[in-house]
Amino acid sequence: MYYLVYGILYVFSLLPMWLLYIISDILAILVFVVIGYRRKVILDNIAIAFPEKSLKERKKIARQFYHNFVDNFIETIKLLSVSPAWINKRFALDSDPFQKLYADGRKVQLHLGHNFNWELANAFMPMHTEFEFLVVYMPIKNKAMDRLFMHLRTRTGSKMLPATNMRNAIVHYRHSQYMLALVADQAPGSPTNAYWLNFFGRPTPFVRGPESGARIGNIPVVFAEIYKTSRGKYRVHVEVGSENPRELPEGELTRRYIRFLESSIRKHPEMWLWSHRRWKHPWKEEYSKFWIDTDPVK
Repeated sequence: MYYLVYGILYVFSLLPMWLLYIISDILAILVFVVIGYRRKVILDNIAIAFPEKSLKERKKIARQFYHNFVDNFIETIKLLSVSPAWINKRFALDSDPFQKLYADGRKVQLHLGHNFNWELANAFMPMHTEFEFLVVYMPIKNKAMDRLFMHLRTRTGSKMLPATNMRNAIVHYRHSQYMLALVADQAPGSPTNAYWLNFFGRPTPFVRGPESGARIGNIPVVFAEIYKTSRGKYRVHVEVGSENPRELPEGELTRRYIRFLESSIRKHPEMWLWSHRRWKHPWKEEYSKFWIDTDPVK
């Protein structure tokens, strides 16, 4: 099955980008208008985040999201056959913070959100940093697709650590000077094993792991935002969240990241993954002991 899927997608990836983007535009219309993939979830999420916007404005964000969503898929398939030079032409990065931390002999945690195109970013980053580039990922249940994405994600040098066994997997790199990339806007599996704070004006749980790991190892944390400069061209904006997270009060690093994330989404709402049910856990008073926001529950 793997070789069949790989062969079909590889041949598809050989098509020129102008043709792939025409296909992407057609698929985006089908996914949004005809299939309506998670349309209610997407529009509901956008309404939560932007109650001040009109229905017309929210639908515009949704349409732009669908185009970026399908572009993300098409560009990811393209990675099967492109050269490193092709990837380098499509990304720009301010690497100064990383160079300083590397020169200081520090490791780094890179906290990102679900911003398009994270797969291209994963291919770009290991070619533009002296750190060993580690990425935490969630294994795909379908073995053929898991193998395919593992090939895509490692072909330029990234090392993949399964989220299901991350603690054991990272032991191998404990003596390396690494950069560990974490998607830090994930919804936690349990609302009681989370930090709670306001996110777009609504109480929202966030995973504890990114902050916990940084504090335990006193690993500097850099926040990253991916945004599109033109179709197929991206830039990574980074800010240092903390060079010494162990010195921060518990919850402060997460507060800083969520403010950074919300600001980036407000600037580029069409770039975020609105299709996941980010507000699926309703607030309950019993979660008060997990509340870390400096503002009260809204």
